[in-house]
Amino acid sequence: MLTRRGALRVGAAALLSTAAVPQLGWAQTARYTVRTDLPKQTIQGLGVEIQSDSIGSGNDGLPDARTSVPHDLTASERTRLATDLIGRGHGFRYIRLAGGLYLRGLSADRKNLRGRWPEQMQELASLISTSGAEGVNFEYWSPPTYWKTGDSYIGGKLKRFDSAFLNDFGDAVVRDISYLNNNGVKVVKFGLQNEAPHTVTTYSHANYTDAEYISTFNIVAAKVRAAHPTVRIHANSWDGQSRASLRNGLNLDLVDEWTWHRIGKDSNDQIDNASLFNANKLGKPAYNNEFEYLDNITSEWRMVNTAQSIMNWFTFVNSPTWYWLHALKPTYNTEAQGYALGYWRPADDNDFSKFGNIQKGHFDYELRNWRAIVGFLEWMPWNSVRYQVDEPTVRRDQRILAFRQGGRTGKMVVVVTNRGTAPFTFDVDANVASGFTGYRYSLADWKRNVGTRASGTFSATVPAKAIEFWVQN
Repeated sequence: MLTRRGALRVGAAALLSTAAVPQLGWAQTARYTVRTDLPKQTIQGLGVEIQSDSIGSGNDGLPDARTSVPHDLTASERTRLATDLIGRGHGFRYIRLAGGLYLRGLSADRKNLRGRWPEQMQELASLISTSGAEGVNFEYWSPPTYWKTGDSYIGGKLKRFDSAFLNDFGDAVVRDISYLNNNGVKVVKFGLQNEAPHTVTTYSHANYTDAEYISTFNIVAAKVRAAHPTVRIHANSWDGQSRASLRNGLNLDLVDEWTWHRIGKDSNDQIDNASLFNANKLGKPAYNNEFEYLDNITSEWRMVNTAQSIMNWFTFVNSPTWYWLHALKPTYNTEAQGYALGYWRPADDNDFSKFGNIQKGHFDYELRNWRAIVGFLEWMPWNSVRYQVDEPTVRRDQRILAFRQGGRTGKMVVVVTNRGTAPFTFDVDANVASGFTGYRYSLADWKRNVGTRASGTFSATVPAKAIEFWVQN
């Protein structure tokens, strides 16, 4: 059970006693060289989704209740969500906003999205401005109901795919983006449809065949580009550039980025399948814009796996960003543990046998998810630049990432992880003159100072199930 301060209440004594016992045996060691002569991609920053309207437990249904954040939180907790979670350190850059799901109010003609209650847009605008996030990655889970078969957010598809209908729909999409911008919710990225190939019957969705997606995207994206030229447009929020039918049919001048969903995958995925993620990018970046654990559980192993997923997308796919699914989930949603960086208690949750320390209108962290990510928020400013690291062996349970903070003249940071069961020593030549200070993130530690090294050539012995950030002094 989590306390308000982010430490484990149940099992805390066990954690402390474990930390106090030296780990026996010799640590394995490997040598790594940071190639300061080989800068790679600019890392824009990380993204996270916000549940700004209700969804049924287990993703089953769209309740009338307004169960959401920041709406459910007290004034002080809204500020804490914005500054301690979304905006901690350098903060999440992008907030993923699910159109037709977590923003699903309708205009009188049902053609356009609106806030579902009077304060909803101001709540989102305040979250963005207080957190310092750049804006939202706005994507439809479902278009507004006027455009759908069945006149419903759940299931179905667009009613027609002829040019006249799609042009009218494209004009409505432009109005939705303008509505968000005019209400202080700046749209910086746009996606036509979340997981378009699938058929979903329990929450907001629209299905597209490849041909339907192509014809719709080419018309809608052209209108978005003309009306909002700074918005980055991505495709296809499932399997990126992998389908030849999409690559051959989409107007590639309108595709700025390829987006993948490799949900809850072992971080080895980016090592073993690097050729898949890097093939046919056609000069456009590819990245994962949704990551969570669908079996609704997490663990210490998964904590490090999540960190390594971030690192491996950057290292093996040259991705500019990476997204976790949800900032917070309600205390009574069964999927919450695998989906959320923390939990909040809605006003209608009176079952204090679960998360008894969390009061109504308050939230607390799921440490096994949060500590996987928080170090990147604290030490990786937007527009940091990755550098190649030469590895004698590409290890799966011990990973390394190097970047300069905020650009090519910033401080060097070396991130190292140990997903294994025994300590591991990284001997690092960072190729810089000054020394480094290390900070450890684990289930027991949040930003624990683990010492200073006098030079840019240093050793770091990382215990099992831990993540360390070594920051140039």
